[in-house]
Amino acid sequence: MTMHPRGLDFLRDVDVRLSVELGRTQMKLKEVLALGPESLVVLDRMTDELLDVLVNGKPIAKGEVVSHNGRFGLRIVEMVGVDETAPEESPVALPEGDDGALGA
Repeated sequence: MTMHPRGLDFLRDVDVRLSVELGRTQMKLKEVLALGPESLVVLDRMTDELLDVLVNGKPIAKGEVVSHNGRFGLRIVEMVGVDETAPEESPVALPEGDDGALGA
C-alpha cells in the first residue's frame, strides 16, 4: 500500500520561476530596433512604487529592492490577495548591519 502525502505537501519541492517586474511600456518595433547603449526606456511605474513579484507569471506579492553583499535582493512588503486580518508569517530577517538601502 502506497502512502500519499497529505494536502499539497508533495508539491513543496517543485521548481517555480519567481520574477520581479520593474515596470512595462509599449513601443513600436522601429523604436525597439533603434535601442542601443545610452537609450532610455521610460516605464509605467514611479520610482517610489512597489515592484510586482510573480511566480510563473502570476502576481503573488509586492516588494522593494534592497542591496545585500553587493547583490540585488527583494524585500517582500505585502502579499497579493492576503486578508489583512489573517495571521502574519514571520518576516525573513536580513543579517545585522544590512539596512536594506541601495548601494554598497
